[in-house]
Amino acid sequence: MEELDFTFTAPLWLYQGKGAWYFITVPTEQSEQIKFFTSPDITGRRRRGWGAVKVTASIGEQTWSTSIFPSKERATYILPVKAEIRKKTGVAVGDEVEINLEIKTGL
Repeated sequence: MEELDFTFTAPLWLYQGKGAWYFITVPTEQSEQIKFFTSPDITGRRRRGWGAVKVTASIGEQTWSTSIFPSKERATYILPVKAEIRKKTGVAVGDEVEINLEIKTGL
């Protein structure tokens, strides 16, 4: 099984809709690669709900399993960052955060 592994830096932001959700936007170049290598045409697998892709994410020493979601507004994927991780890493809205993402492609 192949794995995509990306490291990038992007700001943490707060979704202003219903509920308080915190996200980091995956850069366009990496989002395009993720979409290509996780598409059902390539892997033969069906996508999860809303086009979600399972990932392992890391900020510093904190690693967790989650999913990234396609954002039509941003034309990229977005990574939710739960409260536990934000507290343990000390990140807040507007902070530039270095993220490592690992994605198993199924190839």
